[in-house]
Amino acid sequence: MSRKLRLMIPGPTPLPPEVSAALARPMVGHRARDFAALTERLHGKLQQVMQTKNEVFILTSSGTGGLEAAIANTVNPGDKVLALVAGKFGERFRDLARTYGAEVVELQFPWGTPVDLDAVAEALRKHPDLKMVLATQNETSTGVVHDIRGLGYLTAQHAAVLAVDAVSGLGGIDLPADEWGVDILVTASQKALMTPPGLAMISLSAKAWALVDQCRAPRYYFSLPAAKKALAKWNTAYTPAVSLFFAQEAALDLILAEGLEQVFARHRLLGQAVREGVKALGLELLPAPEAAASPVVTAVKSPDGIPADDLRKLLFDRYGVLFAGGQAALKGRIFRIAHMGYVDKLDVLTALGALELALNDLGYKVPLGSGVAAAQRVFLGGVV
Repeated sequence: MSRKLRLMIPGPTPLPPEVSAALARPMVGHRARDFAALTERLHGKLQQVMQTKNEVFILTSSGTGGLEAAIANTVNPGDKVLALVAGKFGERFRDLARTYGAEVVELQFPWGTPVDLDAVAEALRKHPDLKMVLATQNETSTGVVHDIRGLGYLTAQHAAVLAVDAVSGLGGIDLPADEWGVDILVTASQKALMTPPGLAMISLSAKAWALVDQCRAPRYYFSLPAAKKALAKWNTAYTPAVSLFFAQEAALDLILAEGLEQVFARHRLLGQAVREGVKALGLELLPAPEAAASPVVTAVKSPDGIPADDLRKLLFDRYGVLFAGGQAALKGRIFRIAHMGYVDKLDVLTALGALELALNDLGYKVPLGSGVAAAQRVFLGGVV
């Protein structure tokens, strides 16, 4: 019998059967009328899930490509950009701005803590000429959610555009983009949106489009003016990943049928269950205020004497459960349990049960069933 793999990583995430079936649909011409109709439907559904009335552009690329498009279309060499860095993906957004010649003002915060809004407010006062603020909704490397609503309030009073990396959080964590003043919103297919890697989605407010109109940076494949021109005919500027369009629509149909509020509540419940299960095993979470704990991924310190990657390897080799590792300074020190997208209560219980077995295998004795029982108590207590 072949081994069953259980993906508990923050992308790619497991696919619902409906999404897998959509991937097997016959190929169609991407300039055909039927595909234009699909693009129009997909656009409307993305607007609902991204909670925006702005146009949404679908790029055939990874989420990083979407982040690059956000920078390449708005930042001129020498423009002053504020980068909020509290993890690996905050660093990535910062580095993209530097690549395009921005003068980056960087605010660093300890990994595992949320962005300090007072520090951001002070930076905005100190630098009235800032063109853009780069923020991360869900810092996947640390399991922390940042206060996008608070950042939107601050930037609404400033000339700076708020650009948000929502690659790992959108579809699992509430983000009413228009209501909260998000000017550039970037997400991708392979995380909470339950589709294989390969699509990035980006929307821009009128405030952000003013920067696009002034931008002199070279771009071709990631040109948003080209994407906008094509979208007017429900088309794409260049050849899209046709099968991924099919799959993404199937996934969005599932999300909208469940209802956004129910989707967000499910992720909050799964996140609380994982955290309580981990703590019941005597393990430490990466320090973070409970209010900032991510509903879609949990970062856990490996026990003393047990390298995190050894634990992850055993979990994968012996039990077929894949957790993510730490990144940069956290490599080998933490493991990350994702609970985003097509994940339910029994997936969480299975992951915690496998973690208990693996810890005991490595000599870190924990009472079998203690983590699972803690998660079960959360589930019996209802939605948080």
